[in-house]
Amino acid sequence: MRSVELEFRAAGASAQEAYERVRDFARYPELVATVRKVTVHPAEAGSPLLSDWEVDFRNGVLCWSEEDVFDDTALTITFSQTEGDFETFDGQWEIRADGAGASAVRFSAKFDFGLPSLAGIIDPVAERVLRETITDILRALLDQEAN
Repeated sequence: MRSVELEFRAAGASAQEAYERVRDFARYPELVATVRKVTVHPAEAGSPLLSDWEVDFRNGVLCWSEEDVFDDTALTITFSQTEGDFETFDGQWEIRADGAGASAVRFSAKFDFGLPSLAGIIDPVAERVLRETITDILRALLDQEAN
């Protein structure tokens, strides 16, 4: 199983502001060209959100559906693929205060395509694409440089 972790500091956004921006998944296609489509299905209060994703990958498109659990107190978003192109794909967004009026966003994810014979070829590319896409999204959302 492959993993991706990155930390992003936003000097001009409080933790609450950064959390509100990150949780607005439907806006992601406006921010970066590699995210083709995100469909967010409304959830009942206290229930997980369901979202469908289409993201450019090499010469094709990765598609998956995920369950998103928002913790508005802890400022975390936990996600887990429910169906799609990955064998498994899950992770978390964590947002915390990082100085006066600043915040830090930590993204972590683990994924597996379930193709052991191709893992050495596909997994490093997927890791790079995921890291670049998340960095681009966070730069667009928070207008800062990643660490």
